[in-house]
Amino acid sequence: MAEPRASTLAAELEIEGIRVAVVAPGSILPLPEGTEALVVRAERAVLTPALLTACDRAGVRIIPVGGHGDARLLARYGLPTALPDGASGWEVAVALSADIPQATLRDAGGPHRVTVVWGAHGAPGRTTLAIQLAVELRRAGRRTALVDADTVAPSIALLLGLSDEAPGIAGACRRAELGALDAAELSRLSATLETAAGEIDVLGGINRPSRWPELSAARLRSALQACRSWTEETVVDVASDFDADDEATYDLAGPRRHAATVAALQEADAIIAVASADPLGISRFIRDHAELRRLIPSTPISVVVNRLRPGPLGLDARGQIRRTLDRFAGITDITFVPFDQRAADAALLHARPMADVTPRSSLVAAVRTLVPMRAESAPAATGDSSRGSSRGARRLLRAREAPGG
Repeated sequence: MAEPRASTLAAELEIEGIRVAVVAPGSILPLPEGTEALVVRAERAVLTPALLTACDRAGVRIIPVGGHGDARLLARYGLPTALPDGASGWEVAVALSADIPQATLRDAGGPHRVTVVWGAHGAPGRTTLAIQLAVELRRAGRRTALVDADTVAPSIALLLGLSDEAPGIAGACRRAELGALDAAELSRLSATLETAAGEIDVLGGINRPSRWPELSAARLRSALQACRSWTEETVVDVASDFDADDEATYDLAGPRRHAATVAALQEADAIIAVASADPLGISRFIRDHAELRRLIPSTPISVVVNRLRPGPLGLDARGQIRRTLDRFAGITDITFVPFDQRAADAALLHARPMADVTPRSSLVAAVRTLVPMRAESAPAATGDSSRGSSRGARRLLRAREAPGG
């Protein structure tokens, strides 16, 4: 944004409690360290594919202002409508707040929650995201447990360098069936993972896929209910399937291999649905998401598109995915997680969470946006903050309350 408007807007945003660095349009790349959002002119000369790619990889949001108001350009990149040329600081502050990804996790009428990470066929990265989400929840000050309820390809213990011979979730399910599962027993059955964010309790999965009958629907549901009194946040990794095995469909009363997935999804307070950012991954996700919504009609589902990169879809990968999910699945609220192969390789090499070995990874920064702000940790309202009682915030509230506002 050109001077003197850039400096004026920066001063107004400082009044709203937002730290701003003024950078010339030609000097935006590489992105300054610690950047969370860019306020730029809505012009083709500024909104280049290189800028969009860099912002996607770093998890940086873009707020377009003024320019020629090229709605087609903004729609192509999946960006919001540009603010007016003379938008004041408080209006930009409101747009920044509105553009923050919606809190993925809901407070289910209490302080303890179960979040299930599910994804369509094709290994979209749900286990990696589940591990990193647990780390970020622990970093936010929440006591967190990580549960591997995948009955097809359990992998949390292997990815974290833990023993897969521990009782884990299978032992917890057996104790739950006997009515003997409590917080002390869960602590005994779990393994402790030391991370840079703090300790995380891990209930590893079954070490052989043939043991899937041990994770029956009733057992797993009871175990997850016990987890609510044991820890504040329970993150559950599940398999992609939720239909019965073909060979068992004749026996409607028999055990079902994917009953554990259905039970976890039904018990969840929030579901994170993961899709891979490639044509096959998006196609599979659209098909399976419809079945997921049929089975789980009321639980909030947050869509996360993982491994975002221009390779399989071209430079406008984000815009293409937005338009496809909106057209074929009616999904408009999407969180993008960039592809970071080097960070993923480092995590595999050291058998550690990605945040421990590559804390500056763009993937880690993107997953961090999935963790909601807790009411108890939110900053106090002040007179010069758009979240509190600033003059701009009061004007906005009055406008929204007015008839037709």
